[in-house]
Amino acid sequence: MRITTGAEQSQFLAAIDQLEASISQTQQQLSSGQAFTTAAQNPVAAGLVSNYDQVLAQSQQYTANGDSAQSSLNTEDSALTQVQSALQSLRDLAVQANAGSVNQQNLGALATEAGQIQQTLLSLANTQDGSGNYIFAGFDTQTAPFALTATGSTYGGDQGQRQVQIGAAQTVIVGDNGDLVFNQIKNGNGSFTVTPAAANTGSGLVGATSITSPGAYAGGSYSIEFTSPTAYQVLNAGNTVIATGTYTSGQAISFDGVQVTLSGTPATGDSFAIAPSTNQSLFASVQGLVTTLQQAASAAPSQVSLSNSISAAIDNIDQALTHVQTVQASVGARLNTITTQQSVATSQQTQLQQNISGLQSLDYASAITSLDQQNTTLSAALQAYSLTQGLSLFKYL
Repeated sequence: MRITTGAEQSQFLAAIDQLEASISQTQQQLSSGQAFTTAAQNPVAAGLVSNYDQVLAQSQQYTANGDSAQSSLNTEDSALTQVQSALQSLRDLAVQANAGSVNQQNLGALATEAGQIQQTLLSLANTQDGSGNYIFAGFDTQTAPFALTATGSTYGGDQGQRQVQIGAAQTVIVGDNGDLVFNQIKNGNGSFTVTPAAANTGSGLVGATSITSPGAYAGGSYSIEFTSPTAYQVLNAGNTVIATGTYTSGQAISFDGVQVTLSGTPATGDSFAIAPSTNQSLFASVQGLVTTLQQAASAAPSQVSLSNSISAAIDNIDQALTHVQTVQASVGARLNTITTQQSVATSQQTQLQQNISGLQSLDYASAITSLDQQNTTLSAALQAYSLTQGLSLFKYL
């Protein structure tokens, strides 16, 4: 078969174009640092890189969510720490007021201080994050959740608990609503309350109370009534006598898994009501103490009445402290969960980036060697073409 000069030139030029395209691609690889820049250059590797990129982007978004959740939870944790500090200060103040040697003027000063602590607690319950969102308002983050009233407070938020996804199958609560944190607190000892009758004339004081047998206490209501200063009977909600005994000041009275310690000298006919604990707002408990101190400063009630009222307030404050500590422990557990998930995500992202780099990053030594070979091949091809184009039979005649 005869190959014409034109055909030879076309074949040569096509080969030169292919060599120059290869050189251009290698130069582009060297400039970009990537083994390929289009899927056509390496379809299999490009597909794998695309999948890895999607997983990496998702993991990085989870990390960003975790960072945001940590910020929110740290703000809540700080607020709850300050709430506990304020409650502890309020408790110390109540113990001071219950000392028995505080005059009316001092009680007035303590009432003022308790009111200031109440305002501090209100400010903490209306804590805002760096974006101006109220952290204890549930989903309604643009509304201040709490406002004080004459008997405690009103709650203007909702019961929502904001959540964010920090992993492929893991979410975390990033905000506890104020109703849960500040309103759902059991009064009394957390199981029941003991309340002296308003008509009592003796000096009976309520002391320590507890549940000695959870299985025996069914959450009912009772009444301890004194038939004489040294004798009592316990009646259930149906006014049936379920226990009787001789009263000794400071000695516990036990019945149906309940234990109540009274001291002082009750009068005949005095009674003490036992009722199941109910939820009471932290602000209602605080307002109760403030009101008790204010009234004591102006009306000078009996020491027995004042002591029983303050003791009840201390019990409520203790329940509030325990409740807030429980919520804070939950916040701490969530922060630990985020930290663990962030560590897992960091390891995953590192591995994904290594996989992508292994597929896409250029082997510079190999690329430079290839470029040298391609340039050498092109140079040799051009020289050969130049020599063959100069050949003619007229040179030999």
